[in-house]
Amino acid sequence: MTGAEGSRGMDAYSVPEAPYRPGDKPSFDAWDFAPEDLSRPDPKTCTAKETVEHAEGLIRVLNDDGIASGEWNPNLSSDELLLGLEHMCRLRIFDERMMKMQRTGKLSFYMRSYGEEAVAISQTMALKYHDWVFPTYRQPGCQFVRNRDMVSMINHCIGNVEDNVKGRQMPVHYTWKEGYFISVSSPVGTQFSQAVGVAMASAYKGDDQVTITWIGDGASAEGDYHYAINFASVFKPPIILCVVNNQWAISTHRNLASGGENFASRAIPYDIPSFRVDGNDFLALYSVTKWARQRASAGMGATHIEVLTYRSGAHSSSDDPSRYRPSDEQDFWPGGDPIDRLKQHLINIGQWSEEQHLELEQKLDSEVTAAYKEAVTHGDLANGPWPPASTIFTEVYEEIPWHIQEQREQLGK
Repeated sequence: MTGAEGSRGMDAYSVPEAPYRPGDKPSFDAWDFAPEDLSRPDPKTCTAKETVEHAEGLIRVLNDDGIASGEWNPNLSSDELLLGLEHMCRLRIFDERMMKMQRTGKLSFYMRSYGEEAVAISQTMALKYHDWVFPTYRQPGCQFVRNRDMVSMINHCIGNVEDNVKGRQMPVHYTWKEGYFISVSSPVGTQFSQAVGVAMASAYKGDDQVTITWIGDGASAEGDYHYAINFASVFKPPIILCVVNNQWAISTHRNLASGGENFASRAIPYDIPSFRVDGNDFLALYSVTKWARQRASAGMGATHIEVLTYRSGAHSSSDDPSRYRPSDEQDFWPGGDPIDRLKQHLINIGQWSEEQHLELEQKLDSEVTAAYKEAVTHGDLANGPWPPASTIFTEVYEEIPWHIQEQREQLGK
């Protein structure tokens, strides 16, 4: 190949660039999608072709003024809305406390759900308790919905003697058998295909269990995403496949993971109904997830959902987003803040006030502080005590193989 030919080859492709970098003034186009724009098809008969406009549009229930309308309005009671608001506030305050612990050396690593609290909370509330959850590391809020003890969650993050994972996973890689919450996958993306396998098993056994799983926009560029979509298309298991498009995969913009305008449209060629939903609209997320569960429970197979949101915080405690995006970019996100939006809606319908919200935050802060104080009585990262070495040999095999037993005996355990 000559130099000229090589140069032409390099010009034949492009590398997408993030729209804004540090020092730029960010600007997002206002959304021109209204709650009344998109119909709610019958989940028991809907085909993929019927959802093309839903994949290319944006399902909303709350408008910019916090008013709920349209066919997708789930008409939740005020008690249900207040519970959702409480869980989201609890998750945000919990995250803040865990980050403080990380910064003071009491745990090694943490990842917040800041700006994405509605994803885990609203979607899990739309499911049944026995439905399987295959999360990423930004859906710990599912456990709050299912009433996991907060002390237990902190024990895991610290990695002390009460860690139910016995130190086998990194912090925030929770697992909780009683809550049907499967361990977060450190190799990001693998949970998507694993979740389809569990959903296929549920269908085979005839259980009324639906599986939900999430993947980030960046990880959706991996093969696991397409393996899962293909199997879901062919075998039609009861599964809800969610792509959380929060605009950033660590330091790379979402446009490096998709060549199109959105992620939702990817599932249409696989013959799977697909929706793009406002991920900071608690009501819209609840409604679409409830629709998908009804479809799955009726034996109609998978639903694919793009959750359009924004990662307001850093990717993790090891990340500095000021190096790759404007520090105030989240302030310009058209979807706003999920907690503020649901709070405003409740105020609009006369079921909440700023004073009540402040009281709720104070109550939750006390709850989280008390849980933290109890958890550290069992040890922390800096000082221990930690799970003993003998736990290496427990809770892995039903019957310990001979060579593992030899190793255990050599250790004197």
